Amino acid sequence: MSTENLPQSPEQQPPRKPRVAVVFGGRSSEHGISMVTAGAVLRAIDRTKYDVLPIGITREGRWVLTADEPERMAITERRTPDVEELAESSEGGVILPVDPANREVVYSEPGSVPKALGEVDVVFPMLHGPYGEDGTLQGLLELSGVPYVGSGVLASAVGQDKEYMKRVFTSFGLPVGPYVVIRPREWELDESTARKKIIDFAGEHGWPLFVKPARAGSSIGITKVDDLSGLDEAIAAARQHDPKFLVEALLRGREIECGVLEFEDGPRASVPAEIPPVQSHDYYDFEAKYIDSTPGLVPAPLTPEQTAEVRRLAVEAFDAASCEGLVRADFFLTEDGTFVINEINTMPGFTPISMYPQMWEATGVPYPELVDRLIQAALRRSTGLR
Repeated sequence: MSTENLPQSPEQQPPRKPRVAVVFGGRSSEHGISMVTAGAVLRAIDRTKYDVLPIGITREGRWVLTADEPERMAITERRTPDVEELAESSEGGVILPVDPANREVVYSEPGSVPKALGEVDVVFPMLHGPYGEDGTLQGLLELSGVPYVGSGVLASAVGQDKEYMKRVFTSFGLPVGPYVVIRPREWELDESTARKKIIDFAGEHGWPLFVKPARAGSSIGITKVDDLSGLDEAIAAARQHDPKFLVEALLRGREIECGVLEFEDGPRASVPAEIPPVQSHDYYDFEAKYIDSTPGLVPAPLTPEQTAEVRRLAVEAFDAASCEGLVRADFFLTEDGTFVINEINTMPGFTPISMYPQMWEATGVPYPELVDRLIQAALRRSTGLR
């Protein structure tokens, strides 16, 4: 008697592959860069080991099912992609569970019966900037009881807010450069007093200065200001992205980056990289980073002592902010030989030209293994207090 068509017992059924929801896009000004990053990750995930569910978030905040076509998630003709271009429906939406006992994702369209898409075992949030990288999505996933790649709520929020990031680093004895913060209420109540605060800062530290949104990334909204005449325009540019902004003093030196990755025995640092100046740009702005970029120097041409020091500082920054999974730590090596930490990025870019994967490739962790290690680290962790 043939058993070919008989149902298999539970013991005979092959184990289900972990399901990874790759979430990208979002409401921040880094929507397009998030998609480019996610496209690279979608190409790298081992489909024999994981099932993959691509989920896009539109610029308006709608969660949608998208085509699994990473080749369409690239910068073309100096233009970044958009989630709406890959959405399978102009009206349908994805609904995440809010019950920790139920990880099933549901897809719903107006006038149709909601469709269950199956359980999600881990979320890979490839979101940059506010409404995704800043602890908001992490909080939603904590409520849902779904594990996710990267840092938790607190570390994500600290890593997004440059003011509190610097305050945390200072409290742990990490060296940061001079800066001044202008909060929204401060500017809205009395612009002249807030402006004088900046002018006094310039009087102490000199021009040029950098005006930055406090909670944005990818060098968006940053302006180098050479003198007082350009200050108001720079403030307006920063406030387009965040009502809170920082003004930082110029640090003369080399730009050095270092990656941190969570292994089974704790965080380790990669070999560092150096970001060479882009000749057609005054500083490392958005276009210098993503459009007209020049290859980084990996590993950075540092002495063994300098390499050891920056790796140590990168892990210290990771621990200071209570990070998990991964971090890219950015430093200046000043003219007097001192490392000053500029910022950390709790979800650094994974584009083909991004420094984080390049640094780990040079350290002996190729791209597919890097992605796999991040997913495995997330699966090992529980949600909730830890």
